[in-house]
Amino acid sequence: MPFQKIQPEKLSHAVVRQIELLILRGILRPGERLPSERDLSEKLGVSRPSLREAISELQDRGLLVSRAGAGVYVAEVLGAAFSDALIRLMGTHEEALFDYIAFRRDLEGLAAERAALLASTTDLQVIGAILAKMEAAHDKRDPTDEARLDAEFHLAIIEASHNVVMLHMIRAMFDLLRQGVFYNRQIMFGQRTTRDMLLDQHRAINDALQARDPTGARTAVERHLDYVEEALSAQLQSERNEAVARQRLEHELGKT
Repeated sequence: MPFQKIQPEKLSHAVVRQIELLILRGILRPGERLPSERDLSEKLGVSRPSLREAISELQDRGLLVSRAGAGVYVAEVLGAAFSDALIRLMGTHEEALFDYIAFRRDLEGLAAERAALLASTTDLQVIGAILAKMEAAHDKRDPTDEARLDAEFHLAIIEASHNVVMLHMIRAMFDLLRQGVFYNRQIMFGQRTTRDMLLDQHRAINDALQARDPTGARTAVERHLDYVEEALSAQLQSERNEAVARQRLEHELGKT
């Protein structure tokens, strides 16, 4: 008969599985600090020795790191998605910028479509709450908060699609975006007309998601990223034109 005796599971193994799932599902994020040993053992209902054994195993697997005097953190596991050489290469070639936007358009359009179908009521509340924060930040002269919330809004949609592979792929891409590898988001949000358009586009995405309209959600995301592509293309052309104009001015001023 194909039956085996049930073996009691070590508490440390149960702790490992729980923390692994929290990382996989994107609930515990790279760089996030875990509660203190005492608090975490109480939350999990296990002894400190069992917790230490689990933490040690997760560190061996590269999922957690210990920082002297600072505690235990979720490892920056996303950093391994791209080598430093590839990051530098992508940051110096315009082709990579537009491939990046195309990648986002395809993947985020699919994620929005999935989110409209699969998101829980709480997922949609999170997306709506982030949009409300974006609207509040929109009136500020400094676009920093609105640009940050823009990333959070898009990541919340990915989370609401409930696909962990997609989640970690997009998080890796947004990490590069925060580093300014592809383009400076502050410049885009610094222009009032562009900021107005971007906010309206985010509202349209949210409206479709709240209505659970998968086609509308995907279309709204694609239109948004089409606009981003057009705005960046215009910005790059403007920078090229300005460089040529400065050369002309320098030449003119240098004439005797």
